[in-house]
Amino acid sequence: MNNRLQKLREKFAEKEIDAVFITQSENRRYLSGFDGTAGFLLITEKKAVLATDFRYIEQASREAPDFEILRIASNIADWFPGLVGDSGVKRPGFEAADVTFNFHRQLSDALKKKKVAARLVPVNSLVESLRAVKEAEEIDLIMKAVAITDTAFECIEGAIKAGMTEKQVAWELEKALRENGSQALPFEIIVASGPQAALPHARPSDRVINDGEPVMIDMGAKIGGYASDLTRTIYVGVPDDTFKKVYNTVLDAQTEAMSIIGAGMTGQQADNAAREIIDKAGYGEAFGHSLGHGVGLAAHELPRLGPGSEETLAEGMVFTVEPGIYLPGWGGVRIEDTVVMEQGKVRGLSQARKAKYD
Repeated sequence: MNNRLQKLREKFAEKEIDAVFITQSENRRYLSGFDGTAGFLLITEKKAVLATDFRYIEQASREAPDFEILRIASNIADWFPGLVGDSGVKRPGFEAADVTFNFHRQLSDALKKKKVAARLVPVNSLVESLRAVKEAEEIDLIMKAVAITDTAFECIEGAIKAGMTEKQVAWELEKALRENGSQALPFEIIVASGPQAALPHARPSDRVINDGEPVMIDMGAKIGGYASDLTRTIYVGVPDDTFKKVYNTVLDAQTEAMSIIGAGMTGQQADNAAREIIDKAGYGEAFGHSLGHGVGLAAHELPRLGPGSEETLAEGMVFTVEPGIYLPGWGGVRIEDTVVMEQGKVRGLSQARKAKYD
């Protein structure tokens, strides 16, 4: 954790801050190792404090040995001014994307009431940009989570039949994920059949799956707090020409993108690698989301691979490659793998079967 704290401190001068107040849960865990559900961090040039309530003091002491543990009450006015004032901080950064307007007002009012001469400075993606590049131990945990999703799909794929409901398939997948070692799932499983598959984030329903329609499955596992993300689309019955064309276009787009994407490219350039193939096939308007996103302590994090993304892809980043085509009234196809950037190139981590139709 000390290495992560040092990298964070190196960003202080650029942001014109002398400390940062961490409220976002994954950032708190990344920097401290503490995975309790309540707590705050204050990182200064020389100090690292984890503030939490009585429920987590013992856990915090065990999981965050590099941090000074401060026991706090629910009223922020009772402890926040002292935490900042005693640290000699004048310009503490706060996570603007996570702190609500009401909470910011509470923090500011508490400082004013206690006459602490510190000004809160909004910062964005300070820790998230560090999290985007994974260490070897993080990649290992993600690979274990990926293996669980691969196994779950392989266990359930052949059992999906006409007459089952989307909820039934989702439950079988969730059982397979948990029985193979996943912690609480990083997001709700998507099982979308027939016209429902035209909705990229459809929720499983009581809809009965029929012969002659696509079924899109999106799921993830979690190990040691780190997530995986996998999408496969199957067809119940004998695939028709429409499904073959749409599916093969999506697969070709993914295959091409994974062969082209390299370190130094921007998220937009990576997205273009897949989007051009879908555009040429005449489905450009049916690919409405970004090509991918980072995966780690959160199922969706930096980097973003999509239109307008100027983030540079770098060695050690783990992200998804997930082109899709969605046709209202018919359904949709998405194929998603979790990948890692190694030696300047993309290496696919997901191994679950991907069909190819002639």
